[in-house]
Amino acid sequence: MAHPDLHSFSLQAADTVPGSEPWVAMPYRDAPRFDAVTVLQHWRRLHVGHGMPPPAPGPLAEGWALYHSGEFELAANIGLRIGGEGLVLANQATAIYANYLEPREACRQALFKQVAERAASQVEEEPENWQALYWQAYALGRYSQGISVARALAQGLGSKVKGALERVIELQPRHAAAHVALAAFHAEVIDKVGALVGRMTYGVRAETAMALFQHGLELHPNSPGALMEYARGLLMLEGEARTAEATALYERAASLEPLDARERLDIELARAGLSD
Repeated sequence: MAHPDLHSFSLQAADTVPGSEPWVAMPYRDAPRFDAVTVLQHWRRLHVGHGMPPPAPGPLAEGWALYHSGEFELAANIGLRIGGEGLVLANQATAIYANYLEPREACRQALFKQVAERAASQVEEEPENWQALYWQAYALGRYSQGISVARALAQGLGSKVKGALERVIELQPRHAAAHVALAAFHAEVIDKVGALVGRMTYGVRAETAMALFQHGLELHPNSPGALMEYARGLLMLEGEARTAEATALYERAASLEPLDARERLDIELARAGLSD
């Protein structure tokens, strides 16, 4: 059964992204490349953080090959044309593109809202669709960061993100990315409103965040994105006392070999973070 707070929020006409504006291309030519055969051969490693079963050979596999190669717009379009099981590809490609590459803030936010709305519609029809729940939570979380965490909490978006991620973990206990995302939610809320208000009002706790981060990394120890989220969480929860450990986590993320285009983007962020 879906969490009671997980209902759709409507897009306004002004939030739609003009179709004539092409998405920004993947900037790194050294990102791994895949085709419909090799993406299935490497599927388990590529999806260790989500535990999603592989698609059958065919157009959907081709779409996933494009996604993992950094062709996010083409992948999203294929997923939308396929519909059904293709929507997770469309949502993932759109959300990852928006988070890492879209430079226009209004378009970025509109893309997150589109993903959240599509995923919420899926959840209404399939309450146990953990993939839709995860991408709903991801998109709402990133949208919330764009408008400020404090404002998002005031609008009630925090309970939607928390409820969706908790439900994903109930349905798919080995979903590493959901553990890390929920940990980051706990840490960000505590950072913004304090431990006492966070616990009493939003049900977040520092010890829960730490346990979730650690379990997420046990499930997917070589995720550069998870390593950086853990580093940021340590600093939000415990401040400068954890700077050395946070730096070590960034160094570990920066030293990894990327499995796909998204990891290539994460590794570049880790390198940039170390140079700041």
